Amino acid sequence: MQYFTGTPDNPIRVAIIGSGPSAFYAAEFLLSASDAVVEVDMFERLPTPFGLVRGGVAPDHPKIKTVTRAFERTAQHERFRFFGNVTFGRDLTHGDIAAHYHAVIYATGAQTDRRLGIPGEDLPNSHAATEFVAWYNGHPDYAHLSFDLSQERVAVIGNGNVAVDVARILARTPDELRQTDIADYALEALAQSNVREILILGRRGPAQAKFTSLELKELGNLAGADVFIDPRELELDPLSAEYLRSGESRTAVRNYEIFQEFARSRPLAKPRRIIMRFLLSPVEFVGTDRVEAIRMVKNEICEREHFMSPCPTEEYETVPVGLVFRSIGYQGVPLPGVPFDDRQGIIPNKRGRVINEHGERMRGEYAVGWIKRGAIGIIGSNKPDAQETVEYLLRDMAFHQHFCPANSSREAIPDLLQRRGIRYVTYEDWQLLDRLETERGETVGRPRIKLTSVAEMLNALETARQAATP
Repeated sequence: MQYFTGTPDNPIRVAIIGSGPSAFYAAEFLLSASDAVVEVDMFERLPTPFGLVRGGVAPDHPKIKTVTRAFERTAQHERFRFFGNVTFGRDLTHGDIAAHYHAVIYATGAQTDRRLGIPGEDLPNSHAATEFVAWYNGHPDYAHLSFDLSQERVAVIGNGNVAVDVARILARTPDELRQTDIADYALEALAQSNVREILILGRRGPAQAKFTSLELKELGNLAGADVFIDPRELELDPLSAEYLRSGESRTAVRNYEIFQEFARSRPLAKPRRIIMRFLLSPVEFVGTDRVEAIRMVKNEICEREHFMSPCPTEEYETVPVGLVFRSIGYQGVPLPGVPFDDRQGIIPNKRGRVINEHGERMRGEYAVGWIKRGAIGIIGSNKPDAQETVEYLLRDMAFHQHFCPANSSREAIPDLLQRRGIRYVTYEDWQLLDRLETERGETVGRPRIKLTSVAEMLNALETARQAATP
């Protein structure tokens, strides 16, 4: 058998759907393969790349966003192209991909939130944390939303980093937020916020909380908010105590130490306060025209199949709140023509190779990132994940386990999109948008002022192009 590893005249052509960290890591491994020649075309629904790095990382965490420098180097590769403002399944179909590429990698992440499935979940003032995060980050799909920040008490349900991000942004002072690239409309709304108390509610105990220690400790350094934990919240059951004593998780041990520091600290009479509570599961959002309270069952930690799990007791508590953000996890959404596991919220796969409902491998189709493994891990977790997928993809290419494209020429896709009237955005276009946003920010002493609608982005590009034309 003659191995297919691609040549400069006949390269392996791979389409990547999505442009977040997992997509760029996959592109990096494909383009740097020592024994294959690969061309990568990356397709993104929005005009802007980088996925949750742009639309999900908290604006007051600029260092995390510097990961895009590595992605920028990948984007400069001569065998890489970016096609923004192209929606898979509408502008470019599954059939188009199979007709023009040898393989496709789905890197669409987890685009929606998990639901609690309790009465009152859809009452006004009950929101998915994903919506709030996307809103304050200027995501075009969410820029039109509004949140009732006239409420004095807010509940954030969840014990992970997104919950901490939401609480922290709600607690930041306007002066702190002005130093970030938070969306202008969000800055204005949060500056007028009447929120005074933020409850962070977790269904597990303090030993099982999923925060990273740096994110957790940061809550104690806010200019305008104190953190409160009742020492009784930190009393440990035997299973949790043994878990911490074992040292199995350094993060859990360090988090518990931070919780203890919060419990011992004296309030500084700051205008806002964050209250952390554990072992509470919402069972109902109470209210008529909007959320007015949360009814919760008190939990205890028990052992289920060798795991520490929160188990409900017979004790309940109702807490008045006027606004709720549900932060219990992200999940993926189906793509047209692509297998999907509704229960897990992922594209079914074996080590990145997509499989159908019968467990059969789909030739030429692969997945990376959260759509592959679920919404777990941090940005860096996507690198080994992408490496695994790419290794199997290249192995399959060598044995001709790929699409058989009718037209794999480099110009076929731009021609196809132009014929369909798709106004796609190149990486050079994105660099221009990036420059425009940072220049807008410089005029008012901010890192950037984001363009927050697709129309605004496309119009800004058109205006810039016309200005550059002699």
